[in-house]
Amino acid sequence: MLKELIKERNRKLERYKQFADPYPAEIKRGILIVAVLKNFTKLKKTKKTVAVVGRLFAWRDQGKIIFGDLKDESGKIQIVLNETGTGNFKLLKEAVDIGDFLEVKGVLFETKRGEKSIQTVQARIIAKSLRPLPGQWYSLADVETRFRKRYLDILFNPAVKKLFEHKSVFWAEVRKELKKEGFLEVETPALESLPGGAEAEPFITHHNALDQDFYLRISLELPLKKLLVGGYEKVFEIGRVFRNEGIDREHLQDYTQMECYAAYWNYNDMMVFVEKMYGAVIKKTTGGLKTKFDGKTINWGKKWPRFDYLEIFKKETKIDLDKTNREDLFQKAIALGLNLGQEAASVLGKGRLIDLIFKKTVRPKIIQPTFIVGHPVEISPLAKADSLNPQRVKRFQILAAGSEVGNGWSELNDPIDQRRRFEEQMKLREQGDKEAQRLDEGFLEAMEYGMPPATGFGMSERLFAVLVDKPIRETVIFPLMKREGS
Repeated sequence: MLKELIKERNRKLERYKQFADPYPAEIKRGILIVAVLKNFTKLKKTKKTVAVVGRLFAWRDQGKIIFGDLKDESGKIQIVLNETGTGNFKLLKEAVDIGDFLEVKGVLFETKRGEKSIQTVQARIIAKSLRPLPGQWYSLADVETRFRKRYLDILFNPAVKKLFEHKSVFWAEVRKELKKEGFLEVETPALESLPGGAEAEPFITHHNALDQDFYLRISLELPLKKLLVGGYEKVFEIGRVFRNEGIDREHLQDYTQMECYAAYWNYNDMMVFVEKMYGAVIKKTTGGLKTKFDGKTINWGKKWPRFDYLEIFKKETKIDLDKTNREDLFQKAIALGLNLGQEAASVLGKGRLIDLIFKKTVRPKIIQPTFIVGHPVEISPLAKADSLNPQRVKRFQILAAGSEVGNGWSELNDPIDQRRRFEEQMKLREQGDKEAQRLDEGFLEAMEYGMPPATGFGMSERLFAVLVDKPIRETVIFPLMKREGS
């Protein structure tokens, strides 16, 4: 049936082409439909012709008169065509389908039922639809279909359309707050010779002109810190990063991330700023400071508490990280049922095991916005050590709704210490840990020229997913999908 409908629309297209261009380059839009409706009485009295454009969502052919519903992004209005008053009536009657884009000119009137309408004097197709819209012949009920054909999902589901409008507001407000604080927005390369700034497996691509393999960036961190060396004191970037990892409610392979760096701030300064920024962003995005997640109310407006990483880890696991070793952590991970893989015994270092156990035991229990501070040095290879306890670093995480929704740290700017930590990460890579960080000589060289004391912070679109209580994949306009049939 669908093939026959498409065939019939193509026949109508060819018929229309004999008299007019169904895809004209120039159109005449005089007014938005919402403005027509808002000023209907005034415009009706003038009896002047109005010109609107939009997509046709209804077409009720009653012989010598046709009623249609025309929508643009601002609203919907009824158009009325008749045999005696509308130019090209016969051609339009034969060629127009629901889904076509039309340019309509006419005068305003109200029907006997009081419906605001346009008495069409002239109309033409400005984009012919060759496939029927979902509804009469098929639906978008299947989630995979909705994701593959997101444009139709947006077209027919107002809530989905509104979701992405809110997401635009979300990132606009993040940008606004950063600029208000004096941060300079920059753009850094998405292709890197070495992936750095995070513990993640990268994607690899080949650059034909240079005949060299490159990596898609897994973080924005290292180029931004080089800009601190170059003399900028506050920088940020909002951009896509790529991690060749699994898909779940919180993770995607490519997603939008923001990272900012402020010279001469410590991590306490950044926590104060971030809490204030989140409040402004959340209020602008959602209209308030309370949101729902999985049936629970999250209050972003209360002062966020600060919990010590080692203390809360010990409370939930009974493990004292100051006194434990890698083997104890490995056994605890096994007892928790974590999927470590067959080679975990020789591959995963102490830091990775701590992080995995934390994500399994501590993080899911923290629902209200909370700062976690004082992380072990093993899980923070780019953060500055605490001068009072070198085994811990000046780092904070923001946890809420059982998820990490922000991460910050006082930056390590000692090139000798940074090299040592990179070398420790390289040993883990040599043992088989694909996510361990690489030694980046270019970054170390930049740091050797002198990098000011600074604090960095990163957040991703995961925060938006938490705010709207949806899996992150549903908050992406065109999520990456497997090929159909594969």
